[in-house]
Amino acid sequence: MIEKFIPSKKQPQETLRRSVVKTISYRVVILILDFATIYLFTGKIKVALGFTIVSNVYTTICYFFHERVWDKITWGKIAYKKPVSKLTVVQ
Repeated sequence: MIEKFIPSKKQPQETLRRSVVKTISYRVVILILDFATIYLFTGKIKVALGFTIVSNVYTTICYFFHERVWDKITWGKIAYKKPVSKLTVVQ
């Protein structure tokens, strides 16, 4: 039912470069949030910095592979057929 409201153009698959850029931008935001949260709870810069670095190394790698796997899953995606072009005869 909701498909009626979605534009009927083929959505391109995500490139490796796009996945990398999305991963980096997401991790920068999370890095800032992690540091601020841990610092607010502990009041210690070294603890906040140490946790933030360790946490963000493995979660960045996991996020990247998570995105790549989900790009391969077709569930929830709408497949659009290419329109058949009509040939016109010019006389």
